Amino acid sequence: MSIGVLIVDDDELIRVGLRAIIDAQPDLTVLGEGADGAEVPPLVARLRPDVVLMDVRMPAIDGIQATRHLVTTSATPPRVLVITTFENDEYVYEALRAGASGFLLKRARPTEVVEAIRVVARGESLLFPAAVRRLVAAHAPAGSGDRLRGARLTDREAEVLRLMTTGRSNQEIAGELVVGVETVKTHVGNVLMKLGVRDRTQAVIAAYESGFVTPAG
Repeated sequence: MSIGVLIVDDDELIRVGLRAIIDAQPDLTVLGEGADGAEVPPLVARLRPDVVLMDVRMPAIDGIQATRHLVTTSATPPRVLVITTFENDEYVYEALRAGASGFLLKRARPTEVVEAIRVVARGESLLFPAAVRRLVAAHAPAGSGDRLRGARLTDREAEVLRLMTTGRSNQEIAGELVVGVETVKTHVGNVLMKLGVRDRTQAVIAAYESGFVTPAG
């Protein structure tokens, strides 16, 4: 099945470049474009994309606000992949905390762009785990969050969460724990439910912020 993508960026050259990269792939389709976060809700409602490529900095409504609005108002929000010029950007970190599933640098190679979209659409592994670790280290001191307190994860769920923070996919976790992939999916689903988060990116951020794991390892 084709993955439908919505591109939202105030720079027309960026939109044109991303469209050319995405539309060259047989499994990816650009459904539409927007120039500001204010355009996101009606475009998502009309086009129903699987992934939104969202500029993190826009003049009226930025990517943080637009992402938060999508996640809090839509029953089935699309995955959000924020695009940014600077990797260690507090805006990016806040966008991830708001519900984005990953981020991508504007200077990324075409192969990195398409693979990032596929990874985020599948939702079965963490995109660029080392980069997420650096963001957390720079912008969220350990112990700053409390979503793990009271979550009552089982020992196996805690083990799965720890492996999720390393970027391992469901298949890789299954191999390490010597269990079936469906069993891992069940554990991941339980972790997300108990933490009250929508995907593994937010679960991993919660794990770092609570001190369950540390950016240093």
